[in-house]
Amino acid sequence: MISIIIINYNRKDLLKNCLNAVRMQSFKDIEIILVDNGSSDGSSDMVRTDYPEAKLIENKENLFFCKANNQGIEAAKGDFILCLNSDCVLDRDYLKEAIISFSMDGKIGMVSGKILRMDKKTIDSTGLFLARNRKPLERGYGKLDEDQYKKSEYVFGVSGACMLAKRVMLEDIKDENGYFDETFEIYYEDLDLCWRAKKKGWKAYYNPKAIAYHERGATAVVENINCFGLRPNNDMLFKYLSDDLKKRYVRNRYKCIKKNDSMPDILLNLPFVLWYEIKLWLYLLYSRPGLVLELKIRS
Repeated sequence: MISIIIINYNRKDLLKNCLNAVRMQSFKDIEIILVDNGSSDGSSDMVRTDYPEAKLIENKENLFFCKANNQGIEAAKGDFILCLNSDCVLDRDYLKEAIISFSMDGKIGMVSGKILRMDKKTIDSTGLFLARNRKPLERGYGKLDEDQYKKSEYVFGVSGACMLAKRVMLEDIKDENGYFDETFEIYYEDLDLCWRAKKKGWKAYYNPKAIAYHERGATAVVENINCFGLRPNNDMLFKYLSDDLKKRYVRNRYKCIKKNDSMPDILLNLPFVLWYEIKLWLYLLYSRPGLVLELKIRS
């Protein structure tokens, strides 16, 4: 059985599309767990009325991505867990195609399909990788889908937006902060989980026959702009995050590196790391000097 965990926070419109797609899956041995992070838009009432098959966990406040997913995983009964963002819509055969990949190798612990944007033409992710500057890198991000990633293959990790994972892997990599590290709350949490899994010998696999559609950043707080109309890259999305989310993003970068990286690898990639650091801090100093001071005080 596959347990599908969906986290929601005040996006009833997206949630409805997500749940409808889950309900229409050709693979039927599933359970649906909806974790609502204190929404005030009637999301929970909609789930109770229109999707009675879903198990509903209602938090009184926003516990963010990591803790809410951990709640769902703890409540799940499946041998496989799909952590699915509410801004994702699965193709009808996503689960049927993705689950096959685990039979390829007993050490495959997580699987990614081909994740496209809602226009069904632009790539959102064909696997998560660790960039040389130590950022998470979604392969193919923002490129037109021209079947350049049509080969099934091993990848570094899987995007947290649509992560199908083996239960035994999650139990193996769980630490004192949970399956997803709850101290991260949001951002870099999927890279951290994938990195921990890789260090324990687990593998990630990409299957292009499993297709999903993702409205990148739709569940994050952005300021005064419709990012999606501009087809942003990751750095552009960072620019329009709220200050509170910017702080989490920056702090989690260093937390992830400290937790998972090795000194030889850092030294090997030092020019790439330093160049990114220069760009990041110059941008913050120019655009948000108060934020830089706050980050320094709390670090």
